[in-house]
Amino acid sequence: MKIQSLTTAATLLVIASCGNMGKKTAEINNSMSPNNPFSNASTLPFQTADFSKIKDADFMPAFKEGIKQEMAEVDKIADNADAPTFDNTLVALEKSGLMLRRVNNTFNLLSGANTDSVLQKISEDIAPKLAAANDAIYLNSKLFKRVEAIYKQREQLKLDAESNRLVEYYYQHFILSGANLSDADKETLKKLNGEDAGLEAKYTNQLLAAGKSGALVISDKAELDGLSEAEIEAAATAAKNNKMPGKWLLTLKNTTQQPLLQSLKVRATRQKLFEASCNRAEKNDSNDTRATILRLAALRAQKSKLIGFPNYASLTLMDQMAKKPEAVQDFFDKLIPAATAKVKMETADIQQVIDQQKGGFQVQPWDWEMYAEQVRKAKYDIDENQVKPYFELWNVLQNGVFYAATQLYGITFKERKDLPVYNPEVKVFEVFDKDGSSMALFYCDYYKRDNKNGGAWMSNLVDQSKLLGTKPVIYNICNFAKPADGQPALISFDDVTTMFHEFGHGLHGLFADQQYVSLSGTATARDFVEFPSQFNEHWASDPAVFKNYAKHFKTGEPMPQELVDKLKKAAKFNQGYALTEIIAAAALDIQWHSINTDQKIQSVDTFEKEALHKTHLDIPQVPPRYHSTYFLHIWSNGYAAGYYAYLWTEMLDDDAFAWFKEHGGLTRENGQRFRDMILSRGNTVDLATLYRNFRGSDPNIQPMLENRGLVETKN
Repeated sequence: MKIQSLTTAATLLVIASCGNMGKKTAEINNSMSPNNPFSNASTLPFQTADFSKIKDADFMPAFKEGIKQEMAEVDKIADNADAPTFDNTLVALEKSGLMLRRVNNTFNLLSGANTDSVLQKISEDIAPKLAAANDAIYLNSKLFKRVEAIYKQREQLKLDAESNRLVEYYYQHFILSGANLSDADKETLKKLNGEDAGLEAKYTNQLLAAGKSGALVISDKAELDGLSEAEIEAAATAAKNNKMPGKWLLTLKNTTQQPLLQSLKVRATRQKLFEASCNRAEKNDSNDTRATILRLAALRAQKSKLIGFPNYASLTLMDQMAKKPEAVQDFFDKLIPAATAKVKMETADIQQVIDQQKGGFQVQPWDWEMYAEQVRKAKYDIDENQVKPYFELWNVLQNGVFYAATQLYGITFKERKDLPVYNPEVKVFEVFDKDGSSMALFYCDYYKRDNKNGGAWMSNLVDQSKLLGTKPVIYNICNFAKPADGQPALISFDDVTTMFHEFGHGLHGLFADQQYVSLSGTATARDFVEFPSQFNEHWASDPAVFKNYAKHFKTGEPMPQELVDKLKKAAKFNQGYALTEIIAAAALDIQWHSINTDQKIQSVDTFEKEALHKTHLDIPQVPPRYHSTYFLHIWSNGYAAGYYAYLWTEMLDDDAFAWFKEHGGLTRENGQRFRDMILSRGNTVDLATLYRNFRGSDPNIQPMLENRGLVETKN
């Protein structure tokens, strides 16, 4: 996932939760020290954050000073007595807010990594202030008049293509932000935006706490039958770290299904773990997110009506590839019949195994992972525990993820141990281009921690911009199980795919080559930004790449071809379930953001149930990948009315990979073409046109259906 970050004149996105890299402080300090590490650009390579100097207490004063500086810069642009020009208005806006960008990028990085109570308080306090600062830019009438004047005369200005795109970007951004509203309506919108921002920060903190407190405590080791000794030891360590010695703690990932459900033999334990996941934020306590969700949905409906749209989905899709909610629904309609038909076949296969074992019950969602694994073993004679020894995390990174990037794009990597990090588990690599020149830094933080948000994501510590003279500093965050001390970090092939996915986002950021930060790298529409990441997943199973990293952690021997063949054949297994759970979540997202101001939603549970029924996705055995109460993507991470993007971009990535297969696969020539035509272009070209230029046609859904095993592959 690409986490989108907040505010400066160049961006209007979403604030993530908060993180900590320094010594905790007793309270938030509001005064700006001259030694505040955010006062000036870092002197470290690439202007990367100096985590050795940053403390919790630095953030709030830096945020406030950053906002103050940006507001002064924006007012100077708006009040300029000279006629508006591209340079004195839009270029000036691109150069504004540099301090705020520095503090915000660092704050957003740490949102998933090392949060604490001080930073959570800052998150909730600063969110409305950042929203107000954003409104002060995009609802500034004098500033909008200057932008509008440039937009109307853009053809006469004879700007280069990227500059012309910047004009269009800013104009649309102002319009969608409410720049055409009356002064009274602007004041109303500012209040709504401020409340929305505060609630998003509150939701993030509620969910993090709910996930931590919702972990399943086990008192009897017998209940863990089926788990490996390493998994049991990890659960014991987790319990000990949470002051529960002698017990076992099964921590929660921020998805409905939990990885351990595949192995737990005791059905009652599976049910308890599944229900702990589903009910984590529905306990009528301070971490219950339902009231927050209801208010956020209502606020977004109000905002969209005020700006002139029937609902929030219609507003947010205006600048996406899909353009309209109807296009998204049409896309769903092409997927749902094939996906749910496959689910019925998969359900029958699982039930047959249960009946053969005289289980005496009908398959429930907490049974699915375990019995699906048994079906997979029976059909493909493959066991996850057979596979994991060949996927040691750091070997996968060096000889898989990095190797593929070198083969395709010519870039190389060297670990930097001299740069400070915010946690000892973090690694930093310098990235060198094909000509040997230094081009970027890459941070990776792969292990799950209690004070780390769930899921996996990428973003920038430093944004690329030729205008600002900055090169990219990129990070990937994941939540893989940390091994016990002295044990290797063995991961599943799904985890391998996640590493390739997030690094695909990284490549999109690393290859950014834009003049303007607003159009740089991953600053694209949501339903395009997942394209490079999902495309990069394909290289995880490419034969040349796979054989380079899939080696036994003890012997170094490559995975036997027989096991490779089994893994390949099993790749399309359970795809009905996998696709349906994502469509169900995406459909929920669109339904939540299609409500209007006349609809008064009283119950989150009832709304979700009716939304799934309406879209024919109320399948008891296949719950949504995220229930509404822990759907972080849409309530706080910038994917409101945009979760469909994962599927939309899957269509793009499968179609693009089909082009690669048609043209020789993994070659430097093909990689360079993809880099030049997709990865390095940012948001400088209409994205549908960008894709069409690369592929030679509009995207075709057929490769996606074939790749999922939902239709027969065409020869």
